[in-house]
Amino acid sequence: MQDKVYLGRVSATPAAITLLDEIITDHGPVLFHQSGGCCDGSSPMCYPRDDFMVGDRDVLLGTIGDTPVYISASQYEAWKHTELTIDVVPGRGGMFSLDNGREQRFLIRSTICEVSSQPLP
Repeated sequence: MQDKVYLGRVSATPAAITLLDEIITDHGPVLFHQSGGCCDGSSPMCYPRDDFMVGDRDVLLGTIGDTPVYISASQYEAWKHTELTIDVVPGRGGMFSLDNGREQRFLIRSTICEVSSQPLP
C-alpha cells in the first residue's frame, strides 16, 4: 500500500469520524474501499486493514486520520472531478463492511470540483 499516490480528495463529517472511531476501537486499524459495485455505489466498505488486499489499480484518495480511503480505478475515472465526503446515514452497512449491524452506515457524498488533468496513478 505504500506505493499508492495520495490525492487528498476525501474528507469526513464529524458523525463519520465518530462511527469510524467506534469501529477502530472494536476492530483495530481499518480502511475504506469504494468500488462502485452493483447495489449501492455510494456506500464505501469498511474493512479490517489486514483483511483486505488493495489491488494494483486501486487509487488512494486520501486518509481520514490514519485510515486510508481507496477507490477502484474505474470508479476513480467516473468520480475524478469530485471531492468526496464520507458521511453517516441511518441504515445497515454492506454485508462484509464493519458498519453493518450498527443501525447506521457510511455514505459518500460528492461535490464537483475543478477537473484535473492528472493521469490515473
